[in-house]
Amino acid sequence: MHNAFASRRAALAAGAALFSAAAPAAAQQGPGPNGGGSGGARRGAASNGDLVQGFSRERLGRLGPAFAREAERGSFPGCVALVARGGQIVHHEAYGHQDAAKTKRMGRDAIFLMASMTKPVTSVAAMMLVEEGRMKLSDPIANWMPELRDLKVERRRDGQAAEEVAPERPVTVQDLLRHTAGFVYASSAPSERIKNLYDEHNIEARTGPITGDEMLKRLGTIPLAHQPGTTFHYSISTDVLGLLVERVAGQRLDRVFAERIFGPLGMRDTAWHVEPAKRARLAEAPDGDPQKESMWRSYRILEDEAGRSYLKGGAGLVSTSADYFRFAQMLGNGGAFEGKRYLSAPVVRYMMSDHIQGMAGSPTASTGPGYGFGLGFGVRRQDGLAVAPGSAGDAMWAGAWGTFFTIDPEERLVAILMTQGPSSRIHTRMLFKNLVYGAMVESARGPA
Repeated sequence: MHNAFASRRAALAAGAALFSAAAPAAAQQGPGPNGGGSGGARRGAASNGDLVQGFSRERLGRLGPAFAREAERGSFPGCVALVARGGQIVHHEAYGHQDAAKTKRMGRDAIFLMASMTKPVTSVAAMMLVEEGRMKLSDPIANWMPELRDLKVERRRDGQAAEEVAPERPVTVQDLLRHTAGFVYASSAPSERIKNLYDEHNIEARTGPITGDEMLKRLGTIPLAHQPGTTFHYSISTDVLGLLVERVAGQRLDRVFAERIFGPLGMRDTAWHVEPAKRARLAEAPDGDPQKESMWRSYRILEDEAGRSYLKGGAGLVSTSADYFRFAQMLGNGGAFEGKRYLSAPVVRYMMSDHIQGMAGSPTASTGPGYGFGLGFGVRRQDGLAVAPGSAGDAMWAGAWGTFFTIDPEERLVAILMTQGPSSRIHTRMLFKNLVYGAMVESARGPA
């Protein structure tokens, strides 16, 4: 036992050395396409000895040992952390290993499966169309999706068989954005019947390709789990939103993203699949993670399925820390980045407002307590109650593979954690928030 403990301690010490990061160097550069270069980050912002933009370099150094402990306990092989304030990157470092076998050092340009961090991108694309007058949030989605015109709602009563009733109002564009349409994920369906129907009809494209038209046709035969506009239920709503964007824009979703978001923002490594030349940069989850095998089968990122299967607006992208920073900072800037405007500032504020007040359901399973939900993001309702620091109005979301971001407008903060560890994702995202806010020794709010 003593020898095993000594070996464990030695391994952790070696891991801590591997996970050590040079925060001062990171503060001098923003992420380019491969993790270096200016990337549009401002340089020369306020720095005072140990402080850069109100962050303590010494405290940012805590990230390395903390992540080493997580790697040692099997949460993930490694990760990339990026912290920016006021548009200046104060910390951008890679920690640990990229591969499950722990033979390859993690690089800042590593590519990660983003899973549900795809949802904010799809939400931004949808709001661009709203800004252009192509659709309104109050519009019924059946205006463009006749397959969903005859939806029913499953009504469940204790001790009685479920029955199907007419919806009290149509599903709207806003319902898709805030997950109040009545759609579900099979894994969280409130009835066994709805779960089985989602699985049997391959609604989530988990067992193989399915076109968007066919998915909508099948979805239209399955009852909603709730009356539209009454209950937040995290769901395939954003996948349906992606198909709606395609029909309104008259383009495939990958082309909409490329022309409106990825190309203009310079997000060169963000896509729906990983090209062969980039696969050596793909980060891996631990082999011991019980969710890895089943999730990998449903995230077919080594294949270009455009044209064969619908592109999941809720879960399909891969990206890097450098790329996603550009997207998140655009939102943190109120819709603009490097002189180009993507959304108006009032629209961004509106998206980052709580749109589910007074409804049943909450995003607590992903955000922890204290959060509502806006148009594509979890939104913090107040300073207290939550289980990690933040500010009222901060917006965050995360991915099932382990990625996470937060945008705190009050503190002018953008923070991104990229890792692949599905089973530990809730723990690691809260740990990251504690570390980030613990390093922020000067608040933008001023003295307490």
